[in-house]
Amino acid sequence: MEFGVNPKNIVILISGGGSNMTAIVEASRVARWREKHGAHVVAVMSNKADAGGLAWARAQGLATVALDHKAFPAREAFDAAMMAQIDIFEPALVVLAGFMRIVTPAFVEHYAGRLINIHPSLLPAFTGLNTHQRAIDAGCKFAGCTVHRVTSELDHGEILDQAVVPVLPGDTAELLAERVLTQEHRIFPRVVERLITA
Repeated sequence: MEFGVNPKNIVILISGGGSNMTAIVEASRVARWREKHGAHVVAVMSNKADAGGLAWARAQGLATVALDHKAFPAREAFDAAMMAQIDIFEPALVVLAGFMRIVTPAFVEHYAGRLINIHPSLLPAFTGLNTHQRAIDAGCKFAGCTVHRVTSELDHGEILDQAVVPVLPGDTAELLAERVLTQEHRIFPRVVERLITA
């Protein structure tokens, strides 16, 4: 294990309400990751100080950090500041759970093998944004979500797990998003637990 890495520490990055973060934290408690594996979420970080997920995390007694990306002159400077904060917690795993920032190659390289993300489509289809509307517009019969390793190429890392949901007649992007999100909450904690026990 490289210097500065605790084999069981997990840091989660969010930008909003943090429902996937919540799902991971709650799954860790129900499945008793700390008792069984010595693993636990040690911190939740966000690029938005008013992210709802930070308040929830604080209420759970988790360490929280907010760094406003708008306060930095460039993406590289923001990512460097994020890395400095993340590294305090010596994470074995850095989890992007609705973190709405494209990270720099330096960030990806720094956490190589320790950085995962969830994307609301069945990758490699529909990388990027507006995935649900694009799936509907393309006439897809199925949609879903993917947990993958993060690489410098957007939404192209190794696929770790996927879940499929039907696209129903009359679906809107919002309805489809809700159906996909329920599956995100199921598979994301499952992948995290698998990785920290591997």
